[in-house]
Amino acid sequence: MSKGPISQFIQEHYLHFNSAALVDAAKGYETHLLEGGKMMITLAGAMSTAELGKSLAEMIRQDKVQIISCTGANLEEDIMNLVAHSHYKRVPNYRDLSPQDEWDLLENHYNRVTDTCIPEEEAFRRLQKHLFKVWDDADKAGERYFPHEFMYKMLLSKELEQYYEIDPKNSWMLAAAEKNLPIIVPGWEDSTMGNIFASYCLKGTFKPTMTKTGIEYMMWLSDWYIKNSEGKGVGFFQVGGGIAGDFPICVVPMLYQDMEMENIPFWSYFCQVSDSTTSYGSYSGAVPNEKITWGKLDINTPKFIVESDATIVVPLIFAYLLGW
Repeated sequence: MSKGPISQFIQEHYLHFNSAALVDAAKGYETHLLEGGKMMITLAGAMSTAELGKSLAEMIRQDKVQIISCTGANLEEDIMNLVAHSHYKRVPNYRDLSPQDEWDLLENHYNRVTDTCIPEEEAFRRLQKHLFKVWDDADKAGERYFPHEFMYKMLLSKELEQYYEIDPKNSWMLAAAEKNLPIIVPGWEDSTMGNIFASYCLKGTFKPTMTKTGIEYMMWLSDWYIKNSEGKGVGFFQVGGGIAGDFPICVVPMLYQDMEMENIPFWSYFCQVSDSTTSYGSYSGAVPNEKITWGKLDINTPKFIVESDATIVVPLIFAYLLGW
């Protein structure tokens, strides 16, 4: 693939330290795909609110990612940006906000993520209204689904099209729904929609069992990994730390050690983009070699770590992979 100006720029200027690691990781990712490998991308933090969809959606459309693991927040916040973008409020001086300023944002129904405030009515409640119908339909039919499947049903129903405020090609969740891309969402209950679903269960409206659990996600992922890890194998591109990455990477040692599948392949590429450090025992900041001791990576697995801001680094890596 011929490379565009962004790719050319990083190859010319990013020659040392974290910048060189960025280029090495991007080239390693590209080589992995060219040799027939598949890739999992894991999303922690607030990458959807950072509008990663502008590059990730195209990565999905071009088959440069085969499965995603993300937090419940990233699952829903991409859709919120899709339907409520004009109502978001940016606060560039967020470091100067007083407790009273923060309280005023709450009183005006804004929830702040660093410099970006998500509007409650146009984002959270709009999704709640349409998700309720999807949940209710499943409840009446006696059906059970994973959290991302409920989101896919809502998106594919086209009920949200009336609210679109960005170009839909920039929504990674919409791109994923259209391809029925596998998604793993560990700890979904730790999200606004997860909290709302829990409130309906407390009221007796729905039963918790209609939403499939994290254990079922791990069982599903185990089956997917067994079927997709032949040949070049499956790579692991981790954005940030936390449960989005920690949960799915464990499928390999589980299959090897607990299921006694001694021939299960290790993850065949690994990259983490994070500014977490190991100083206080942070697993999210653990260097890749530590994962060898846990049976996740092989000695010869290509390993990369870019210790920098994922909102800067990841779009550049995706741009390189897309030839931009």
